[in-house]
Amino acid sequence: MASWHRVEPKENKLGICEGRVVIVTGSGNGLGREHALEFARQGARVVVNDLGVDRTGHGRESDVAQSVIEEIHALGGEAVANASDVADFASAETLIRTAIETFGQLDTLVCNAGFVRDRMFANTAEDEWDAIIRVHLKGHYAPARHATAYWRDQAKTGQPVDARIINTSSGAGLMGSVGQAAYSAAKAGIAALTLVQSAELGRYGVTANAIAPSARTRMTESVFGDRMAVPESGFDPNHPENIAPLVAWLGSHDSADVTGRIFEVEGGMISVADGWQHGEVVDNGARWQPVDIGAAVRGLIARGPTQTPVYGA
Repeated sequence: MASWHRVEPKENKLGICEGRVVIVTGSGNGLGREHALEFARQGARVVVNDLGVDRTGHGRESDVAQSVIEEIHALGGEAVANASDVADFASAETLIRTAIETFGQLDTLVCNAGFVRDRMFANTAEDEWDAIIRVHLKGHYAPARHATAYWRDQAKTGQPVDARIINTSSGAGLMGSVGQAAYSAAKAGIAALTLVQSAELGRYGVTANAIAPSARTRMTESVFGDRMAVPESGFDPNHPENIAPLVAWLGSHDSADVTGRIFEVEGGMISVADGWQHGEVVDNGARWQPVDIGAAVRGLIARGPTQTPVYGA
């Protein structure tokens, strides 16, 4: 863990996010921390949001956001810490106001905060389900809802808006993951939310995209074990810093023509996920009889693409 925390020399070169103000939720550790640092390197002023909870959502470590602030300052950047609960509607509004009142504007919202409470579906308790859906799904809704109100008001008064929402889905949300029913459901919801945000918010100058990242974080290193091991030398494909360049680009001016996309990203690889599509149709021309449906369905499945297996299956 300690090897991830590097402070780099100050750079004066302008970056692709110069002049932008960015909120990154859950940015005290892991992916969020790397996103915040990369945005700072690229010239953005950053709101570092984190409650300081552990990987299961328990406890409170008050100084995690401040440590990232200090790293950003060492890079020559500007940042402010925020401890709002992103899944609380009123608290999420405070987060958005922090950016606007501190830096005078908000241009990019990166929704990253989350934790896991892995359990096989048959053993998942109601409180575990509720906690995961709350932090991931409502934790994406609430900040984005308040940010959207701000950008919509700007657009309605004739001010130019060049805003970005960057959501965090997961391979679990795209393909499913054994032992992570609640997490998979929440992340699938985030992918669908991204599509709707993109369709609705473009009129206000807002794009919405999501990432499905694979990297070594507190949430993955204990689950995936050796797959997330640190190599002895050379490029580390699982380092969370590998995800941040795509996120910084999606949060920049240059990405204005890209919206409604879900990107899988791991190490040096980027791909655009191709989600649910309308499949082949069999039309009976009349109401089906139940006895005839089996053959029709099996034919559709046989002629269709091979289904991607659930992770861990």
